[in-house]
Amino acid sequence: MDLKSLIRDIPDFPKPGILFRDITTLLRDPDGLRYTIDFLAQKCIESDIQPDCIVGMESRGFIFGAPLAYRLGAGFIPVRKRGKLPAAVHSIDYQLEYGTDSLEVHQDALHPGSKVLIVDDLIATGGTASATAKLLQQVGCELVGFGFIIELRELQGRQYLPQVPIISLVEY
Repeated sequence: MDLKSLIRDIPDFPKPGILFRDITTLLRDPDGLRYTIDFLAQKCIESDIQPDCIVGMESRGFIFGAPLAYRLGAGFIPVRKRGKLPAAVHSIDYQLEYGTDSLEVHQDALHPGSKVLIVDDLIATGGTASATAKLLQQVGCELVGFGFIIELRELQGRQYLPQVPIISLVEY
């Protein structure tokens, strides 16, 4: 299946000069969504990635992470923006292009030694994925890989990630 044909390009969003890769057109296609989850699971199996938990970042990482966890027989752990989780959290602040942001995970969500796969819809500059990896490593987790639906190769985000398998289904 040609996943690129299911991803819509929106020019000048969120600001002039940016070409936004919109996955809502992929998500509305039942065959495309099923194929995406199955293909990502297949790539994980081929790469011998055997996570205990899938970690998805707010919010599009939830969309792909939860069904992938189901497909791989793993648990699912959400990583959220500051103030969104109700129990005690581990948190990390990280740099954005213009300012900072924070990510949090429940303190009781993962145990030291847990094997985790980080999943998101897209890797661009790698900032959010890198911060998530650092957060999980602080908790004592073993990072076994990253899974992305889309990779914007020109932005070279993977160079900022730890040296573990990185799966991307579609590259621009």
